[in-house]
Amino acid sequence: MSNIGWVPERAPRMDGRTVLITGANSGLGLASARHLSGLGANIVMACRNADKAALAAESLRAGSPASRIEVRSLDLSSLVSIRRFATGLVDSGTTVDVLMNNAGVMATDRLVTADGFDLQFGTNHLGHFALTGLLLPLLAANPDGARIINVSSLGHRAGRMHLDDPNFEHRPYRRWGAYFESKLANLLFTAELHRRLAAAGSTVTTLAAHPGTASTELGKDGTSTTNWVIRNFFGALVRGPASGARSQVRAAVDPAARGGQFYGPALMVAGPPRLETPSRRARRTDDARALWDLSECLTGIAYPL
Repeated sequence: MSNIGWVPERAPRMDGRTVLITGANSGLGLASARHLSGLGANIVMACRNADKAALAAESLRAGSPASRIEVRSLDLSSLVSIRRFATGLVDSGTTVDVLMNNAGVMATDRLVTADGFDLQFGTNHLGHFALTGLLLPLLAANPDGARIINVSSLGHRAGRMHLDDPNFEHRPYRRWGAYFESKLANLLFTAELHRRLAAAGSTVTTLAAHPGTASTELGKDGTSTTNWVIRNFFGALVRGPASGARSQVRAAVDPAARGGQFYGPALMVAGPPRLETPSRRARRTDDARALWDLSECLTGIAYPL
């Protein structure tokens, strides 16, 4: 497959393989689930909104009747919910081939998670950090090797890490700054996880992807002018989630993909997915290690790496 011309329709079959997608009830998560179930994959939908997830699951079953579609409750803004979800999944004996850390929030008002973290940093980064750590033994037990896909954003390029104040306790809250910082954290997490997995000789690989610009539910919740613009106009100006999801789908299924790689649209905001180089700040190894240590401390999740 060429780097530029790749499309999901040319992807290999995923029959018998299981993909766990957070936030699979709408947007990029649902589009990814639709792409992958169309390739024969079984889908575990890890979602906070049970009603939306049930409706989305029915639409997936109608489109891919041969695939097993399962809904499990997960609230990434609660460490209690994350631990409950991970325990239930491990106890079920489910084999996971791909963990797609897709769910997120964007440009919200100043809010905190159940554990007191900034909502954007807590959900977009810490929630997925905790989930991945708790599921890592399950992923490592996969005899065929599993993949972890972290969904970042083009906005990571504007992000700046404030590791001394990740929860905006001592600095003014800026909704877009918080979002960009959380998306930069996704890439620093990917880089450090890749380094640790490689050093341990693990068969698990981790990659990252971003959609460019795509119309989803993100950014609509909030009281700012930009939230209002996104609610009312953004969908008419940019491509839909099916196109935006191509980068994370490629990262999940392309047999040529390698750990540590980052996929995004060829034209940055749109186009077929290709390999991309993260920003310079996303390649700072000292920041990646410091963020890792901070994340273990805040979540209480120690990785076996």
